[in-house]
Amino acid sequence: MRAAFYEQTGPAQAVLQLAEIATPEPGPGEVRVRLLWSGVNPSDVKARAGARPMSFPLVIPHSDGMGVIDAVGAGVSRARIGERVWLWNAAWGRAHGTAAEFIALPEGQAVRLPDGISGEAGACFGIPATTAMQAVLTRGGVEGKTVLVAGGAGAVGHYAIQFARQLGATQIISTVSSPLKAEMARLAGADTVIDYRSENVAERVAQATGGRGVDRVIEVDVAGNGELDIQLVRPGGEWVIYGSGKPQFSLPFFALAARNVALYFILIYLLEAEERQRVIATLGTLLARGGLIHNIAERLPLERIADAHELVEQGRTVGNIVLSIGQE
Repeated sequence: MRAAFYEQTGPAQAVLQLAEIATPEPGPGEVRVRLLWSGVNPSDVKARAGARPMSFPLVIPHSDGMGVIDAVGAGVSRARIGERVWLWNAAWGRAHGTAAEFIALPEGQAVRLPDGISGEAGACFGIPATTAMQAVLTRGGVEGKTVLVAGGAGAVGHYAIQFARQLGATQIISTVSSPLKAEMARLAGADTVIDYRSENVAERVAQATGGRGVDRVIEVDVAGNGELDIQLVRPGGEWVIYGSGKPQFSLPFFALAARNVALYFILIYLLEAEERQRVIATLGTLLARGGLIHNIAERLPLERIADAHELVEQGRTVGNIVLSIGQE
């Protein structure tokens, strides 16, 4: 099979290779998926660049993907053959991710993709959509709450706005960095959109909430936005944090304690099984209901994987980047 891989970390153009390697066979409890789309996420790019040591001598990157089950291992129903699926954690703790023509993985990590949902959208569910869903569902969810989504045009934030809207949030505020991103956040369902480069975010949030502050902040960069978030959340409110622009950061203890703020951190790869099933089931319900916007910024062939990684690193595209591998 064709696969993209790296044998050492470093710049995308220098270390990513494309070659023929052995096609995997599904083991007991596994399915083999003929991959059609591979999602490229910041965590994939950071791993290839060397953010953490390599755990395997050869790594096929990317945790997210979409394809069709074409073979099953012992203990898996043959009725799953031919099923369109989206994948999660394909490269987490594993040598072989989705940047290849085939992958074998535990059958629970291949989730049926509802009819009518495009393959490229399915390749964005494993990290962006499930992170957004967990950020909305955790700690009692958002029904009846005012929610601020930082970076509402980003891969996670764009889904978080939509999920919060469909799951009962009474008011959704989002921060963005351009008029184009503002329009995307509004279309996703944000009631108030604030361009943090040209507006005073704290003042706008105070106006939008009658001075009360928001019940929940869903935060993409706690290192960059943490001190601002203290001004935005109501006393007794909560932050749900899924990202940070820096590996370490500091926050003022007294300001947080005085507002009785609760901080919750998400690492989507390590959800408890019960939480994972809740996230997947709720996502499936919303997908079946229809109306979600799946923002795909770039579709590139597998051969251009290095270009895709560079686009993610540069951060200039708005939306998800996916690689085309095959045809249905």
